[in-house]
Amino acid sequence: MRESGKTNRFGRRFVQLQLGLILYGLSMALLIRAHLGLDPWDVFHQGVSERTGLSFGTVVIITGAVVLLLWIPLRQRPGLGTVSNVVVIGLAADLALRLVPDAGAWWLRGALAVGGILLNGFATALYIGARMGPGPRDGLMTGLARRFPWLSIRLARTAVEVTVLALGWLLGGSVGVATVLYALGIGPLTQLFLPRLTVPEPAPREPAVA
Repeated sequence: MRESGKTNRFGRRFVQLQLGLILYGLSMALLIRAHLGLDPWDVFHQGVSERTGLSFGTVVIITGAVVLLLWIPLRQRPGLGTVSNVVVIGLAADLALRLVPDAGAWWLRGALAVGGILLNGFATALYIGARMGPGPRDGLMTGLARRFPWLSIRLARTAVEVTVLALGWLLGGSVGVATVLYALGIGPLTQLFLPRLTVPEPAPREPAVA
């Protein structure tokens, strides 16, 4: 029975992880089609895509793999969720971009932007709540903070995201009102959803009674 419980728990976590990553890729596509700006990493991904001719999802995958290599000197250990994050989000984003058309009317662009941000917060909580390893970009920030004690996670995140945002903007990535809304909203949204979507730890085994 205990082994069956472990298997069921792993199955739930794995399904939740993959669903979260797929929805995350969809949220990226919604923001791209809204044409109102992207989150910092996606500004960078879009800028590289514009310059290289590679699909947006392909750039997401390549960037994730490169960031994962940066974990080595930081002595970070990837989990199943980390590897899945590298591959699944990019594939899902490219598929969603094929299915979601560009928004024309201003109200539709606004709806796509707000919906994309809300979905992104929900999807982030889903895959983090599965507890199967952080994404490569999240792990980079926590790894930097662990490696350099004077560097807080908040400062590491700010430094990394400002850098990729600036590079992405210089490369032609989209910065706009949705970029600001994302920066202000993603933290509270993730915090709202995460307690409800985190898979609980298994109950500790009770000691055998002699």
